[in-house]
Amino acid sequence: MNNPLRDIDLYGLTSEEHSLGRTNLEVVRTMLDAGIRLIQYREKDKPGRTKLEECTAIRELTRQTGALFLVNDDVAVAQAVGADGVHVGQDDLPVPVVRRLLGPGKIIGLSTHCPDEARAAVQAGADYIGVGPIFATKTKKDVCAPVGLEYLEWVTANLSIPFVAIGGIKEHNIGEVVQRGASCVAMITEIVAKPDIPAQIQALRKAMQQKIKETQS
Repeated sequence: MNNPLRDIDLYGLTSEEHSLGRTNLEVVRTMLDAGIRLIQYREKDKPGRTKLEECTAIRELTRQTGALFLVNDDVAVAQAVGADGVHVGQDDLPVPVVRRLLGPGKIIGLSTHCPDEARAAVQAGADYIGVGPIFATKTKKDVCAPVGLEYLEWVTANLSIPFVAIGGIKEHNIGEVVQRGASCVAMITEIVAKPDIPAQIQALRKAMQQKIKETQS
């Protein structure tokens, strides 16, 4: 599969509990209108029927805008709504099993926290990996300790698999992440918890571009 993260700078995720009273559908529509081209549905505690209904609607929105749509963990929901793929963690279904269920044309991302997990992800056939959490984060309830920028640097230097940096990344530190080689960055509360999502996305992109210019000069 070609790089699924090509031309994706900001990787959008849902988190309704942090969205200031807005629904996932409202937030996703706003993110898409602001130019985000990859949405991951990440609602671990909602009932299956609710997830199916929300993902059906989000799939339609992403299809209309030409954006990629991934579902976190739930392979069945991803299949049911025709999502572009799934993102799984180390304790979820193994990548080869997910591949058998979804087929060869779907995207499979896998969260990794260390070089051994990254190498194993490549061997297992993941299409991209999550690298993190880079910094401390409170968004995820069962999160491991921050891996720091060192792991990000290792991935940049040693692997060719596409990756997204995630975990505690904010406007004030996104430049450090870009400087270490990340071209695709995932954020949750730094986007969905902001009153003006389009303005925040613009500010994040500006910070990323500024650091890219600095590193190239």
